[in-house]
Amino acid sequence: MDKARVISLFIGVVRAGSFSQAAVDAGLTPQAVSKAVRQLEQHLGVRLFHRTTRSLSLTDEGTRLFELANPGLRLLDDALEQIRNSRLDVDGVIRLAAPTSIGNAIIVPLLQEFQQRYPGAHFDLVLDDHFTDLVESKIDVGFRAGSPPERNLVARKLGDMLLVPCATPAYLERHGAPRTVADLAQHRCTGFRQPNTGRMLPWELHVDGATVYQDVPAVASFNTVEGEVAAVLSGMGIGQVPVFMVEQELAGGALVPLLPQTVTSNNGVFMYYPQRTQMPLRVRHFIDFVSERVPARLAAQRRVVNVAKAR
Repeated sequence: MDKARVISLFIGVVRAGSFSQAAVDAGLTPQAVSKAVRQLEQHLGVRLFHRTTRSLSLTDEGTRLFELANPGLRLLDDALEQIRNSRLDVDGVIRLAAPTSIGNAIIVPLLQEFQQRYPGAHFDLVLDDHFTDLVESKIDVGFRAGSPPERNLVARKLGDMLLVPCATPAYLERHGAPRTVADLAQHRCTGFRQPNTGRMLPWELHVDGATVYQDVPAVASFNTVEGEVAAVLSGMGIGQVPVFMVEQELAGGALVPLLPQTVTSNNGVFMYYPQRTQMPLRVRHFIDFVSERVPARLAAQRRVVNVAKAR
């Protein structure tokens, strides 16, 4: 016997004053409601109603059960209603996950702007370069660079992730600038080690209309993009880094783009989430907000490289 169900139907009969109306309210037949109440009576070993063809009244035991159970059911109804309404509420916590590079450069700057529009929204942001399992980590929205998640998730591409070889003017003054991809072998270069696998990633370059992968002699390797960018900015060597991480440095001349014809855009920046339906309104608003802001930001990367190249 489903105790919660039969007690709920019993209380429904008392509130409605009849089995037929309780059945209508529950979307059942009067026979089904009557059977459920009889099951409850048999389970308790007492009669709950005095029933005749013309009247219906509670026994003393029925009255006591109603007085004990009704407040609890009302609390349950209130709880369910609050949860149902919370789906339409923009207030509450939005849990996000992103690699540190995307989080710091793209997502964090958007949070305050979103909160200005929806002051009741709060954020819990997890920055981790490993792929985050949204369900296991109770994350509402995740972000990722590279390829889309190969899991049962909704993934939306926000834009291309351009990778540009670059160096400081001081490095180029000391070592000169490479004119071809082959020249990179004679230069001091930095490398990136994939956090999930520990594998050193080759540089991805656009050469003669095709994408080629070039191993470079790394004088230092890093497992975070921020670390590699800091090394390149220190003048350690040439690094191939995401344009969105160094836009200001390229625009201001702190970094010089090299071999700009090799810049690739095969990888992307993706937003992903568990499902499209049954989503709190605040999460839906945030997804729409990101979809409005980020693509334009990423689309401007190519222009930043071209302007820096022309300097």
